[in-house]
Amino acid sequence: MGIASAWRTKQQRYSLRGEVCPDCHQAIFPPRDVCPHCSQQAGPVQAMSGRGEVFSFTKMFSVPDGFKDQRPYTVALVKLEEGPMVTAQLTDLDESEVNIGMKVEMVTRKLREEGSDGQIVYGYKFRPVLAMAS
Repeated sequence: MGIASAWRTKQQRYSLRGEVCPDCHQAIFPPRDVCPHCSQQAGPVQAMSGRGEVFSFTKMFSVPDGFKDQRPYTVALVKLEEGPMVTAQLTDLDESEVNIGMKVEMVTRKLREEGSDGQIVYGYKFRPVLAMAS
């Protein structure tokens, strides 16, 4: 990913931005021109909460180039509070702690380094929800 591409896609990599269909009121992620639920024109882009729960997960041992220094790592299918499912890497946890139904929240983390100049690519991952301070 070149610097220009990184700049153009920063919104979608640093936050969860989706839509709520104005016709059927279903949440959509990622944003689309047409609602996949009712085939009507999709609504305006808005920020998602970034909170959800682990729906399914797997541990990755055979990984693509750029991710080999992170292996093994856990990838989860996260059901957002708004409804859509998101696939993302889990972070900030002991791998043995992962379970179906675990509450998680989106965080921005380093995804990988690429190119001969070592450009760092950031994006979203999910971590366990931190306990609220009393």
